[in-house]
Amino acid sequence: MRRKLAAGNWKMNGLTASLVEIEKLLETHPDPGCEMLICPPATLIAQVAWRCRNKHLKIGAQDCHWEAAGAHTGDISAPMLADAGASYVILGHSERRTDHEETDAEIAAKTEAAWAAGLTAIVCVGESERQRDLGTALPVVGGQLDTSLPAGCTGENLVVAYEPIWAIGTGRTPSPAEIAEMHDFMRAALVGRFGDAAKDIRLLYGGSVKPANAAEIFGISNVDGALVGGASLKAADFGAIIDALASA
Repeated sequence: MRRKLAAGNWKMNGLTASLVEIEKLLETHPDPGCEMLICPPATLIAQVAWRCRNKHLKIGAQDCHWEAAGAHTGDISAPMLADAGASYVILGHSERRTDHEETDAEIAAKTEAAWAAGLTAIVCVGESERQRDLGTALPVVGGQLDTSLPAGCTGENLVVAYEPIWAIGTGRTPSPAEIAEMHDFMRAALVGRFGDAAKDIRLLYGGSVKPANAAEIFGISNVDGALVGGASLKAADFGAIIDALASA
């Protein structure tokens, strides 16, 4: 049975004052009925992890380097993230792929580095608006799954997040039928490659998830939760999404 996961990606947002939203979330959702995860900026990971000790809120990071240590000024390694209190790390987000030109090979190497440090990798895949319009969304995502994921993926070490790039931060979302088609396709692709172990890999939907559309999205086939952007910055909004997931 796959445990539902509501993951919040704060992106490049959040200062120490923002931790009040964490406190509110802990107060309103002491036992949420699903797995809760917040991925704050790296500057806040240790502070959030300290506040969340012995609580039902896990902490993740937004990226890591593929090396465990070395001369990589400004980068952060997976062991450093684990040491700071993270248990998850987002890898291959479309903004990293676009802004930093990350390749599938680099994402696969980062995934293996995350595993070596004891972190669960949330690997992101998704198509652009042009690729969707050309009818190539499925083969594009299938290719990303083939080359971004190393061997040995299981439900314990991997979560896959589908994020249609054209829906991120735009307020647009694919239709339920489009989401179902993609998530069913991803499940079949993962099972085809990794066998029965892939049946336990959670598939998250990410792309303008809001309290208003969360319940509908969580009722779709093979949607095991969400990777939430802007709506995760406020406890009230993220809490409503968590409630919708727990009730799905």
